[in-house]
Amino acid sequence: MTRLAFLGSPEVAVISLRALHDAGHDVALVVTAPDRRRGRGSALVPTPVKECALELGIPESSRVADVLDANVEIGVVVAFGTLIRPEVLQKVPMVNLHFSLLPRWRGAAPVERAILAGDDRTGVCLMALEETLDTGPVYARVEVPILPGQIASELRVTLASIGADLLVQRLAGGVATLGTPVPQVGEAVYARKIERSELELKWARPAVELDRVVRVGRAWTTFRGKRFIVERVRVVDDDPPGEGTEAGGDKPTRTAAGGGKPTRTAAGTRKPRRPAPGTLLGDEVVCGVGRLELLEVRPEGRSVQSFDEWQRGARPTAHERFGT
Repeated sequence: MTRLAFLGSPEVAVISLRALHDAGHDVALVVTAPDRRRGRGSALVPTPVKECALELGIPESSRVADVLDANVEIGVVVAFGTLIRPEVLQKVPMVNLHFSLLPRWRGAAPVERAILAGDDRTGVCLMALEETLDTGPVYARVEVPILPGQIASELRVTLASIGADLLVQRLAGGVATLGTPVPQVGEAVYARKIERSELELKWARPAVELDRVVRVGRAWTTFRGKRFIVERVRVVDDDPPGEGTEAGGDKPTRTAAGGGKPTRTAAGTRKPRRPAPGTLLGDEVVCGVGRLELLEVRPEGRSVQSFDEWQRGARPTAHERFGT
């Protein structure tokens, strides 16, 4: 088995650390981000990878340079979030699990960018680590479909599990069984970090685009002047009803949804005026094109709850709007 150093920090990296440990590899050192102050009490909190290392009895550090003294054959990097200095790479070869089909979506947020772009597939690449960002040749790749409605956190766990299996398989016979990496081919596309402004639900956009924003996570709007997080939705393609005219009649009739005032077409018939984007109709919100059915939400200062539960407490009025 392989004597290695493991570098990673978030929960998705724990999947690979446990898999390598359980497969019998000698994890000599774990390098992870320093403890950070979190919560109301500002207590120091370790990363999920550090917690796992302590549980498994593996020495841990927050200094990458400590890898040089660990007497390891290779370093394994999973969601570490920090570039490795050249002097370390020159002495310790490293491989990296990246959650995209390189060279598409190099960078910090490959899963989120794939969803926002409407990609129907992504994958996992096991690549040799270089000084430059996600440019190394690839030892192996596994393509994974992005399922309709799949949220980023779920997709990331799927990719992490596949990646962990790939690591165990490729290191089963030591570094020699990694094989020969192949240079990346194709146009490089960079997955820059998601900005908070990108997660605002701008209701004039089409519902299919806003659905992707929600699936990334932490999508927000406002309601009655307070921040309102939308956790899960379903796209409704058709436009909402407004006021219409009964077949064969002269007078407009108001639908159950209670649309806007009717307007006359060139032929003199009455056409319902479409409610403004952001208008709440039952459990659906009007978008620039189509609607979003709200399934799970998180009002400011509250936990995640079903939309029905929130609606029973908030009691929104007819045609009340989000984002105003």
